[in-house]
Amino acid sequence: MAEFKVAPPDASAGEKLLTWVDNRFPASKLYKEHLSEYYAPKNFNFWYFFGSLALLVLVIQIVTGIFLVMHYKPDAALAFASVEYIMRDVPWGWLIRYMHSTGASAFFVVVYLHMYRGLIYGSYRSPRELVWVFGCAIFLALMAEAFMGYLLPWGQMSFWGAQVIVNLFAAVPFVGPDLALLIRGDFVVSDATLNRFFSFHVIAVPLILIGLVAAHIIALHEVGSNNPDGVEIKAKKDPKTGIPLDGIPFHPYYSVHDLLGVTVFLMAFTGVIFFAPEFGGYFLEYNNFIPADPFKTPPHIAPVWYFTPFYSMLRATTDVMINVLVVIIGLAAVLAVLKGNLPSKAKVGVLVGAVVVCGLLKTFDAKFWGVVVMGGAVVILFFLPWLDRSPVKSIRYRPSWNKALYGVFVVFFLVLGYLGIQPPSDIGTLIAQVGTLFYFGFFLLMPWWSQIGEFKPVPDRVTFQPH
Repeated sequence: MAEFKVAPPDASAGEKLLTWVDNRFPASKLYKEHLSEYYAPKNFNFWYFFGSLALLVLVIQIVTGIFLVMHYKPDAALAFASVEYIMRDVPWGWLIRYMHSTGASAFFVVVYLHMYRGLIYGSYRSPRELVWVFGCAIFLALMAEAFMGYLLPWGQMSFWGAQVIVNLFAAVPFVGPDLALLIRGDFVVSDATLNRFFSFHVIAVPLILIGLVAAHIIALHEVGSNNPDGVEIKAKKDPKTGIPLDGIPFHPYYSVHDLLGVTVFLMAFTGVIFFAPEFGGYFLEYNNFIPADPFKTPPHIAPVWYFTPFYSMLRATTDVMINVLVVIIGLAAVLAVLKGNLPSKAKVGVLVGAVVVCGLLKTFDAKFWGVVVMGGAVVILFFLPWLDRSPVKSIRYRPSWNKALYGVFVVFFLVLGYLGIQPPSDIGTLIAQVGTLFYFGFFLLMPWWSQIGEFKPVPDRVTFQPH
């Protein structure tokens, strides 16, 4: 048993209370380890606002969600009317609902930017692999949370969007129909589906999300934060104090610094809430203000904007694309055998592997491979720490053409997102196919291209200009 601390006789009531708490709960220890004595690099830039903003939006979503649940009815006959009741009759209900709906989109905005910052500065590299894996798990849980919450208003797009997405699981060979039935709880999207999604959205997934966020932060504070230079500040410490020479306490420096990001974010956030809560139909689709009608399909069904890049990849996976992939794999195998300096056994292995892959591609239909591509686009992010073989972490010290490559990656991701909102077209499908191939090529070929080029020397200590 740990020895109890005793407050000095002349201590104030507050100090005595804190000592009493510390003897029973490590309040002061947690405060020091995660705030006042957690040393972060002194050269953070604006890209480092988005982690704290994601935490802020999580709090907003939980608090507004609690108040919405007080008045929402998870019943197919009453759900839409209960949302209208919240909007029209509950005092300030419209504000709470718009905060929650805008917060859903804001969550994905800051998370996408937070992940992109990790991508360009190599925040997923050793020793932060687990930090990145937890972050990707948060992203996956967030997608599940958003999808289940999207059904709850029980509008036309909620109903038909859920119908389309859940039916995708039916494309999985052998277990697909049973899996779709398990998710829906019925043979069609119905009251049973609404109740399942409500319970997961309100209880199960938020608990998982909070646990993953806690694990993400604990893992981050264990290994320390990365910085724009990709330099480990723990490598250079003051010999007397053991404090990193390029580190500053997170509190009060970055806790105050983050207030700037919070202020700007809240100005934009409230601007959307009060002046454009539907955001032109991107945050709240106009069809979702119409009650769900199982007998009337909307002219164009599309998910919310933050799912559309992956939905676009799903639609891009057609029979034609599968045939093109088969031809590409076959040609690559033939060239590897004819032109590659491989031993005989390796050549046989390449040919057998190519035949097996091509056979699998042709065995299952394009709809199934579309589901695989859509899921694989998220799953591949988990493996990023082991795909990147660059000798440096930060994009600052990589070859100049890397910046252009990352720029093209962002452009294709945005284009895929735009195409996912639009009705299908021949030219749109072709562009989406090119974007899908580039997306997967970016990651799968990373072990090769990340080592190419002339790298700039990385400084021993972080570069910092006081401002």
